[in-house]
Amino acid sequence: MVAVGSYFSVGGDASLFLISGPCQLESRDLSMRVCESLKRTTEKLKINFAFKSSYDKANRTSLAGSRGFGIEEGLRILQEIRAAFHVPIVTDVHTEEEARIAGEVVDVIQIPAFLCRQTDLLIAAGKTTKAVNIKKGQFLHPADMRYAAEKVASTGNQNIFLCERGTCFGYRDLVVDYRGMLIMKETGYPVIFDATHSVQSMGGSGGSSSGNRSYVLPLSKAAAAIGVDGLFIECHPDPDNAPSDGPNMVHLHDMEQLLEAVLRAKA
Repeated sequence: MVAVGSYFSVGGDASLFLISGPCQLESRDLSMRVCESLKRTTEKLKINFAFKSSYDKANRTSLAGSRGFGIEEGLRILQEIRAAFHVPIVTDVHTEEEARIAGEVVDVIQIPAFLCRQTDLLIAAGKTTKAVNIKKGQFLHPADMRYAAEKVASTGNQNIFLCERGTCFGYRDLVVDYRGMLIMKETGYPVIFDATHSVQSMGGSGGSSSGNRSYVLPLSKAAAAIGVDGLFIECHPDPDNAPSDGPNMVHLHDMEQLLEAVLRAKA
């Protein structure tokens, strides 16, 4: 079991855990609107919920890609959301200094997939004492995620999630091997399935990533059926006009129906 602040625990017999929100912080008002809707839905369905959004999308395909507010303004908005809705906050970090600063505000530090082998970053995240969600690199065998977890755990912090987000298949596409989530569960840490980034087509849209959100539901149901501890599903009230990851984000108004179907499939 992993504690998410003083809110709830994840793993074992705990309720399904959902990490959700817009990919990128676009505005205070949009973020508030999304969080309010998700909290209402997850309370109705008895799902543990943490709000996620990024203050800086540092791994854009193109230099022209929108990155967000930056750490200072972004964390201020996330802190306001946390206080307004009494939900835990998740955001990703890219450097040791960002981990230290974000760790003073958020409840879960997220390690991006491309950075999951960065030893100093993982140790810095562990030292925050916050829960750490480590995304599996698209290039990494799931069994090797134990070593990423060991780096965080070396700090004495055992509040660790391992997150599946697809494996590279060719130059752009990703595939989900469901054995990988079972392999990662053998570490004893809770496993999260990132359904929206798993349907991403990396760099497949002329300098930005593309994707196909129609696959999010079946992939999520399959992950629930094999017993994952949580889902990561980014959503947006107008994803086709979002500044990042729009094609693979779920419409906000579809989230309740999607989660109901996931709960019916849950092992």
